Amino acid sequence: MSKLKERMKAPSFEGTDQDGKTVRLSDLAGKKVILYFYPKDMTPGCTIEGHEFSKLKDEFLKSGVEVFGVSRDTMALHEKFK
Repeated sequence: MSKLKERMKAPSFEGTDQDGKTVRLSDLAGKKVILYFYPKDMTPGCTIEGHEFSKLKDEFLKSGVEVFGVSRDTMALHEKFK
């Protein structure tokens, strides 16, 4: 599989959010979605990036865009990081 690039359609995926809910790309069909990948919760660079998305949350919502941050950390750490 090739690497994802900006504006590229994401392949089908399924994951679990910080609340334990399953998220499937197919459930988001027809919606605008931003996936941002980051290496680790609670690190300086990832925290800055997360804050930038948080600052723009209302603008994304008004535009009908859902934002998902993705890393390999535990659900407990994700909950603390959010």
